[in-house]
Amino acid sequence: MIKIVLEDLSKREEIFSAKESKRDVSSIVTEIIEKVKKEGDKAIIELCEKFDKAKLTTLKVSEEEIETAYNKVEKEFIKTLEFASKNIYEFHSKQKRNGFEIKRDGGVIVGQKIIPIERAGIYVPGGTASYPSTVLMDAIPAIVAGCSRVVMVTPPNKNGEINPYILASAKIAGVTEIYKVGGAQAIAALAYGTESIPKVDKIVGPGNAFVAEAKKQVFGEVSIDMIAGPSEILVVSDNKSNPRFVAADLLSQAEHDKMASAVLVTNDIEFAKKVQQEIELQLDNLERKDIARSSIDDYGKIIVTSSIERAIEVSNLIAPEHLELCLDNPFSYLDKIKHAGSVFLGRYTPEAVGDYLAGCNHTLPTSGTARFSSALSVDDFIKKTQYVYYDENALSQVADKIDLFAKKEGLTAHAKSATIRFEK
Repeated sequence: MIKIVLEDLSKREEIFSAKESKRDVSSIVTEIIEKVKKEGDKAIIELCEKFDKAKLTTLKVSEEEIETAYNKVEKEFIKTLEFASKNIYEFHSKQKRNGFEIKRDGGVIVGQKIIPIERAGIYVPGGTASYPSTVLMDAIPAIVAGCSRVVMVTPPNKNGEINPYILASAKIAGVTEIYKVGGAQAIAALAYGTESIPKVDKIVGPGNAFVAEAKKQVFGEVSIDMIAGPSEILVVSDNKSNPRFVAADLLSQAEHDKMASAVLVTNDIEFAKKVQQEIELQLDNLERKDIARSSIDDYGKIIVTSSIERAIEVSNLIAPEHLELCLDNPFSYLDKIKHAGSVFLGRYTPEAVGDYLAGCNHTLPTSGTARFSSALSVDDFIKKTQYVYYDENALSQVADKIDLFAKKEGLTAHAKSATIRFEK
């Protein structure tokens, strides 16, 4: 049962305390990465048979496979994917940046160019559920940014097939190529390249502990978005909200993963008890009730504070991935939120609307990293290159300053590079 506590302003780790895995994930992942680096496609095919029970002869998904999958998907869901895609494109298009140039008196020009990365790698998990929404959320920002290749990897089923909803989403999003590979071996393939799978510049997308560890290990060879932890939701609510709605919102994240965490912070203990009761009632009707039950029992919490203002303090301490403000006039609290991956305002904005349709991104910082990081965006798929121009007269005006600065740092060659141009 979800726990109720009073005025809990303890450290975040005491609220969202993940249990340590007994598996030696790091060493297993290292072995997989080394195998892929040495053996390429051969390693991928062997590991796919070992972990996914699929015997593959080719790794790339053909255009025919994509079309067949697309045509299998119900027309109503195709329309829903297109509706979501349109909103995601609109939201992320507003994030596009322009470069700038500053022209100063005396022959000086400085500026900055915005350049998309060339090859983006998108990891889409399989496992206990399929996530066509992840395809849209991860691929569309890359396409808006202008990446010339958007390479998607996702694990096949035992028949060597990809979920048709995943392929339909990839077609709608505009993914340029798709490969049948999942797990740490997929991350290794994107980081180092194989005979079939191209090396990319950045890898984004969530996955299990092995995927997260692989992303950590290949960072530096390629860029990554973040190390995603278990899903989190925190709801701040007063007693005017419907307990059924709040319970449903908490369970929407609990069903993701046994280690997902769902937290309610409220200023009313009677309301807290009603939500607690509702969670128990709704749990039995969930298809993924065993997962949700473990999540609620191990990581669920209701914190009762003296005021909503105090509840906001708790939220900022925790820095949750998803934050719901189920309050009157929620916009009046928005400026008080310092740390959250994404904020859902009002009593009729469940977190699920952001997962699928609103257009804002659902790839969000977890484990308190919202204190210093942000949702996946177009910014993740661009580079900023600066440039400088000084003509002869402009350099002559500052050569002595460069000389002074460089000598203070003990770098006489730096100094000489500026002054040598004006020696007689």
